[in-house]
Order: sequence, then C-alpha cells, then structure tokens
Amino acid sequence: MSRVGRQPIVVPSGVKVNIEGDRVTVTGPKGELSRQFHPDISIRLDDGQLLVGRSSDRPQHRSLHGLTRSLLANMVTGVTEGFAKMLELHGVGYRARMEGQKLVLQVGYSQPVEITPLPGITLTVEGTSRVRVQGISRELVGQAAADIRAVRPPDPYKGKGIRYQDERVRRKAGKAGKAIKH
Repeated sequence: MSRVGRQPIVVPSGVKVNIEGDRVTVTGPKGELSRQFHPDISIRLDDGQLLVGRSSDRPQHRSLHGLTRSLLANMVTGVTEGFAKMLELHGVGYRARMEGQKLVLQVGYSQPVEITPLPGITLTVEGTSRVRVQGISRELVGQAAADIRAVRPPDPYKGKGIRYQDERVRRKAGKAGKAIKH
C-alpha cells in the first residue's frame, strides 16, 4: 500500500464533500472545488474521513493512489484555509503596483508588464517589491506565481529578477580572467 494514499483525510466541520461517481466536489467557507478522478481509484466518506483505495497493485494504480489522496487533501485544505505564495522583486527600479484587478510590473523592460489574474486568484502588492498570490486551488496559485516569475526570472550573475520568497538563487562568478594581462 502507498504510505501517502493509505492515510485518511479528516474533513473539518463546515466542509461538505459530495462524491458522484468519479467526480468529487468539496464545499467549504472559502469556496467550492470540484475535480474528476480516475475511475480505477475508489473514494469514500466514512465518519468524517475521506478514504482512498485502489483496485490493484499495478504501478499505474499505485501512483494514482497517492496522487488522488494528495489532490483530495489539497482540496479540503483549500476550501478551509486557502493557499498563498509570496514573490519578491529584486533589482534597481523594479516595482509592482495594482491597477484595478491587474498587476503592473516594472522589471527593466521598456514597457510595464500587465498581468491579469486567473479566475479564483487574488493578487495583492505589499510595499512595492512583494506580490502575494492567493486562492483556494493550490494548482492555480502555483501556476499564477510561476507565470509572474516567468516575466523576469532571477539572473544568476547579478541576482536581479522575480523570485519566490524562500528561493535561493545560485550565483555564478562571471568573467575571471578579465584583470590578468600577459
């Protein structure tokens, strides 16, 4: 059995889980998430706990077992607490601001870059160099943060760019033989 897939998911009070065949809908105080799962994986609700099972020990079913459990746990966490990622802008003159729902980034290009958030995602700017991405879907929060980071990824030579809050950028040395004359 999968170590991850075997663990039950505790459904907190105030969260409603509806299982209709392969589709699971989780409703909570922050919103509603729905997802279609593989038909070979069984999902059942027992005494306030979600249990995930598989039909055989084939490698595909074994990998789907843990994946399904993780996705369900993220759905329950999302509708109760939500997910957030923090991005930081590093560089001289790099700044972010909100114009209505759009995020406007000035990160060294000739024109500012406008980013419209995905549905279900909230973008907020803290100060001028920090952007918070929030939502109930872990998948969408991660994708939105990755899209913003892709506008100007961190430079390995100077460290300038957009990075995650806890990201460490590996720095390169640059030209070493520049000062040596023969």
